[in-house]
Amino acid sequence: MFKKLSRAALGAAVPHGKGTAGMKTVEMPVAPKIVLSMQQHIGAPCVPVVKKGDSVMVGSLVGKAQGFVGADIHSGVSGTVTGIESIQYPNGAKVDAVVIETDGLQTVDPSVKKPQVTDYQSFIAAVQKCGLVGLGGAGFPTAVKLSPKNLEAVDSLVINGAECEPYLTADNREFLENSDTVLKGIKAVMQYLNIATCYIGIERNKPEAMDLMFSLTKDEPAIKVVPLPSRYPQGAEKVLIERTTGREVPRGGLPSDVGVIVLNVTTVSTIGKFLETGMPLTTKRLTVEGDAVAKPQNVNVIIGTPLKDVLEFCGGTKVSAAKVITGGPMMGTAQVSLDFPVLKQNNGLLLLSEKMAHLPAPQPCIRCGRCIYACPMGLSPVEIAGAYNKKDTDSLNAMMVDLCIACGTCTFVCPAKRPVSQTMALAKDYLKRKGGSN
Repeated sequence: MFKKLSRAALGAAVPHGKGTAGMKTVEMPVAPKIVLSMQQHIGAPCVPVVKKGDSVMVGSLVGKAQGFVGADIHSGVSGTVTGIESIQYPNGAKVDAVVIETDGLQTVDPSVKKPQVTDYQSFIAAVQKCGLVGLGGAGFPTAVKLSPKNLEAVDSLVINGAECEPYLTADNREFLENSDTVLKGIKAVMQYLNIATCYIGIERNKPEAMDLMFSLTKDEPAIKVVPLPSRYPQGAEKVLIERTTGREVPRGGLPSDVGVIVLNVTTVSTIGKFLETGMPLTTKRLTVEGDAVAKPQNVNVIIGTPLKDVLEFCGGTKVSAAKVITGGPMMGTAQVSLDFPVLKQNNGLLLLSEKMAHLPAPQPCIRCGRCIYACPMGLSPVEIAGAYNKKDTDSLNAMMVDLCIACGTCTFVCPAKRPVSQTMALAKDYLKRKGGSN
């Protein structure tokens, strides 16, 4: 009989490529203009609350969230609104964006004040006012995540400091450069949500961050640092929960169903910063990396800055870039233009040469089963592909394709270099459209 492996024991040994791990974050100067997309979170786009000709300041509200699942958008510059334009996302969707010509003064809006937080309701209101979303890449509004229906059942806070994608070191630098606000944010969440225990998950390939957090929490029995294997994807939410708490989120369930809330380390640190200053989320640290980048580094960037300006600040390219990715190489988004702006949830900008970006021609499946053994969710991609090709909804449902987290591990380990993860995404979408998932 086969021994059932935990999700945390699966995955792939991807290259780390953490060349910028020891590089302190550099502040990028204010760009001539910023482009603030109204879609920087999961949920309906924000509605612009400014118009052409309006003056804005640092921290001014420019986009108002619509509905419960949303996050306000604020200006990171002072200047003049030159228009409301439509920008196109890589998936083809068109979204309104507020374009601001900067004046270089960086005048702070008088409305930016330290929030008065005394209880759970005022804490959630503060997080909403911050405009905070999950900064690890998902973009889920943080105030919504901190408002589960079963809050009384939540007893554990898990901090995602895995940063398991190759190249990316932005979260690692957050630990090293802003440990004070990381802990301030953690303690605030624990206090106002009445959470008993916090687990900080950090991959073992970040020894400085691990040592620092062990040292800072040695007298904090409620805060535990959990070293994670350097094996992708340790940062996937369900994998991380099982590794740190031993609990398994059921199919169709949420982390709160097993008493857990998960926050990215930069997200929780931003909560700490907002409680100290009242400045909403207007900047983001990016790891700018890849073999085509002239000067790889970690850069603190004003949200809305065009990618081309970020690249120019990093010395441009040393060879022609065949692919541009925001995020990591496993789950990031390939961009079609460097005119696209930095979003809240971006944590990396990768530029890869033709050599690194080239995809070998896929070969016939050899039925080796590597995709099955590596899948962190215990799925069978090769069988799911067969069911999808037959449009067999019942089989797709039985094989639980809806549990796919789109981590890309199956494609990475495939010796035939087949587009396995793409097929999984198509199958998952097909099942969802047919209403077959639980």
